[in-house]
Amino acid sequence: MFFWFAGTSFLAAWLVFRDPAFDYRLVMVGALLPDALDVLFGGAGPLHSVAGSVVLLAVVMVITIGHRSLRRHLIALPIGTFLHLVFDGAFATSQVFWWPLAGGGLAEHRLPVVGRGWWNVPLELVGLAILVWAWRRFGLADPARRRRFWWEGRLDRSLVG
Repeated sequence: MFFWFAGTSFLAAWLVFRDPAFDYRLVMVGALLPDALDVLFGGAGPLHSVAGSVVLLAVVMVITIGHRSLRRHLIALPIGTFLHLVFDGAFATSQVFWWPLAGGGLAEHRLPVVGRGWWNVPLELVGLAILVWAWRRFGLADPARRRRFWWEGRLDRSLVG
């Protein structure tokens, strides 16, 4: 799934922060990261647990000590992974969600997106609709606005509010 996580993470971040300087690209990348990386495990992996997102957050905080501007951008990655847990319904499998605190391994659990089957189709359409709305709402048809979003992750300040 691509559009579901990209669209819902963008919308959630915008509704919470409403900050034109927040890096919305990285929050979307963060929301896509758990499925992209955990596929390597052949099922649900560390990024489908709270611990995975907490570790990523800690890494971002440690490597950006003294670099406030970099932190401001990179903090969007763990925010995105936390949003992935919400929009994936990862909490429905408590052994994975609370791993390693719940004990057991992750290998025997499949990705939540696989378990949803055909329900992924309407979710993808909702995600696509959110992204189309965002494209229009933030004037991303304009090349200068689109370039700013693409290279900096920023939205036009005049359109945020």
